[in-house]
Amino acid sequence: MIALRPATSGDAAAIVALNAAVEAVTSPMDEADFAALLAVSGLCTVVARGDDVLGFILAMEQGAAYANGNFQWFSDRLNRFIYIDRVVIADGARGMGLGGMLYDHLADDAHRKGALVLAAEMDLVPANHGSLHFHGRRGFKQLGTRTLPSGKVVSMQVLGL
Repeated sequence: MIALRPATSGDAAAIVALNAAVEAVTSPMDEADFAALLAVSGLCTVVARGDDVLGFILAMEQGAAYANGNFQWFSDRLNRFIYIDRVVIADGARGMGLGGMLYDHLADDAHRKGALVLAAEMDLVPANHGSLHFHGRRGFKQLGTRTLPSGKVVSMQVLGL
């Protein structure tokens, strides 16, 4: 049975492994990085089948002590938002609706917390077509773009709640 549950430090190895598989479109994260992100996150949820972690979502609330350029970009422009730092689904579990389950769970949590907007970025150059398509289907709209020091260009997108 597939279920959602809060992530714990015991999930670190599985979450780090999932993240490593898509590092080119997220960012590097080792177990120490995950522990630090978990400590400042407003929500970190895994989707699991038994003991197998199939995916996760990690989000920050406005005002979190999170030193991240994309988070800061949204902080400078939005009020009452939740920032989706990363969402990853295992390669073999894609297409099962798990990303949608995680986003629905996050939206419910955001409503309870009084947030008005979900915010996320996705790669434009080079393009992460899967993420752009997923977010577009969910109703996310581009608010702007950022060019990162690496030369990567990201689409800064929002979804009103």
